[in-house]
Amino acid sequence: MSVAYVTHPRYPEHHLAGHPEHAGRIRAVWEQLRLSGLIERMTAIEAAVVAEEMILAVHTPEYLDVLRWIDNTRQQRVHLDADTYAGPTAYEIARLSAGGVVQAVDEVLSGRSAHALAAVRPPGHHSMPGHAMGFCLLGNVPIAAQYAQKQYGVERVMIVDYDVHHGNGTEAMFYDDPSVYFVSSHQYPFYPGTGALTDTGVGSGKGYTLNIPLQAGHGDRSFAALYEQVLWPAARRYQPQLIIVSAGFDSHWLDPIAGMRLSLTGYAHLSRELLKMAQELCAGKIVFAMEGGYNLDALSHGVANIARILLGDDIISDPLGPPRSTQEPPIEPLIDQLKRIHGL
Repeated sequence: MSVAYVTHPRYPEHHLAGHPEHAGRIRAVWEQLRLSGLIERMTAIEAAVVAEEMILAVHTPEYLDVLRWIDNTRQQRVHLDADTYAGPTAYEIARLSAGGVVQAVDEVLSGRSAHALAAVRPPGHHSMPGHAMGFCLLGNVPIAAQYAQKQYGVERVMIVDYDVHHGNGTEAMFYDDPSVYFVSSHQYPFYPGTGALTDTGVGSGKGYTLNIPLQAGHGDRSFAALYEQVLWPAARRYQPQLIIVSAGFDSHWLDPIAGMRLSLTGYAHLSRELLKMAQELCAGKIVFAMEGGYNLDALSHGVANIARILLGDDIISDPLGPPRSTQEPPIEPLIDQLKRIHGL
């Protein structure tokens, strides 16, 4: 069965020169996938605009009014917060970004594809129900998770976010919801300042948020141990019917705005482990959706490695190699705390 590859040629329209989240990010990914001969091995699908009804499953009508106003008035550029910009077609491009992840989920749950990769932008995991945040306009992955539940009756979705920043928007949308198990590994304390170890959900959602706050300097060894000792038992206990990955490559050691030390080889290990989880627990139903990553080489090779892994390739690309020093802070105390808090 094929691997779906969802993207859209209009994504570069959302652009601000000099901003970390610029059009060159998606162009670098497209170019690496092309040079690697990976696009022709997948089923390429052009993303469709997501319906506003789906957006309103996680966002407020008032926030959509703001985005529509920017589109309708053709404002050249509006800064929605200190980090997040929107131009005259921002809302439409954001709907194409969310629509790309929805379409990837549709491909997998319909059975047309075994797995899916959504190369989309702008990213989404910081977008809050009522406002933009952290380069993100719409909650791409939360919208797609809600679509899976409403369209296909999926009762348990696991969202795994390995972007360097805490997925605070995704967390906010499902913090009281046991039908979504949210896992975020992130540098802490760091932007946006959320995602503490003891933040595990509220009400009926208590215990269904797994935050893994990491001090700067953790890399391949720490992440591998976390996945083996924490994420695997958590996933087996939850028994997801679909896994969606918020795939950010800003935990790479060369990323200019963070301080983690994953290599491309380490990232590929995490992606392989998540695919294995999907194969064991939910018949391979997994979707990877692009989030952050601001070193273009790390981002483009990282996304290409996801494609290779989904296609079943043994070899991955890591032209950047490991960091100069592979020494990492101890991870065992955090693992012990996570096991105790979450009963693992």
